[in-house]
Amino acid sequence: MATNAEANPMDAIRSIFRGFSGRSKLFFLFQLVVVVFVALLILYNMCLEYVRPNEYGIKVVKIGLNRGVQNKAYNTGLHFVMPGFHEMHRLPKDLQLLELTNYPKTASLYARKERAAHIQTSDGFFVDVDISIIYKIVDPYLVFTKIGPGSLFEDNGIIPKTEPKLKSTLGELTTEAFYNSRLRVDKASDAKRLLNIELQEKGLMVEHVLVRYFKYSDEIQRNIEEKKLKDQLVFKNQAEARAATEEAKLTKIVQEGRVSVDVQVAKGNAYVTKKKAAMNLYFRKKQAEANLLVKLAEAEKVRLKNEALKGKGAERMVGLKMADLYKGLEIVILPSDGPNGVNPLDLDKALKLFDVREGGAK
Repeated sequence: MATNAEANPMDAIRSIFRGFSGRSKLFFLFQLVVVVFVALLILYNMCLEYVRPNEYGIKVVKIGLNRGVQNKAYNTGLHFVMPGFHEMHRLPKDLQLLELTNYPKTASLYARKERAAHIQTSDGFFVDVDISIIYKIVDPYLVFTKIGPGSLFEDNGIIPKTEPKLKSTLGELTTEAFYNSRLRVDKASDAKRLLNIELQEKGLMVEHVLVRYFKYSDEIQRNIEEKKLKDQLVFKNQAEARAATEEAKLTKIVQEGRVSVDVQVAKGNAYVTKKKAAMNLYFRKKQAEANLLVKLAEAEKVRLKNEALKGKGAERMVGLKMADLYKGLEIVILPSDGPNGVNPLDLDKALKLFDVREGGAK
């Protein structure tokens, strides 16, 4: 049985557990868990390296097969590293900032800060230029093998190359040309291009070269400002003269426009007056013609009425009218005998009496 226990570790552990009481077993189990946890923690700290999201990992094999720098960039996560055999170096993956300035308080808090670029202009004056260089590592293997680990990509990579390129490009500007923002941007773009030509073989790439501020010596600055003020005064006078000339042209154009408008308005008023007169004449003419037609119609009506009264039916109509007149009389005393006697029943004689008919009834 002893031989079997030695051959089988699990049986040995079971035999050990049989020698403990219930409480002792729990204590022994707790100690075992603690030992395993501590062992795993030590193994984690010694054999696993964590590469953060903003980092590249570069592994170096010191002992064993495939010794040297591994041509592989390790990304975010845990990676196995054998203590004494392997080393894991980290390089930043995110954008890096190099500030060249004489005013560190104006620079970014986490940027690498160096003195401002001291540049001689093409006309022989010196100017201190604050510049921001934004760059990144694009090939960590090249950076590690050609420049070195840690922050050597700054000290031996970007910093030594920056100022010479800035001097060769911005130094082409004259003292006054530095005040031309477009020219400054063009020269900064040239500096970026030259830096990338030299740094790309080392795994670095410049994203932006930004000229933030520049300052000449106080005497040169004062002379430049005085000259600029004089130039601006000349430009101001020239601009005012041109403005006065343009204002005179504008006044002349406005006056000519007003005269033209007045002429057109007068023509319009004359045209309206003419049309109104023609309209009134036409109206009066048509009104006179209408009145004439009305008068002629009325005359024709009277004529036709007179013609109608001269016919045979006119005598009967007069008689009927006279009969209507008699209706209003209650008593009429007329002689009934003699040549002038009146017989109301003799209608022919009544018509003769009123000069309506001559002679007797026909």
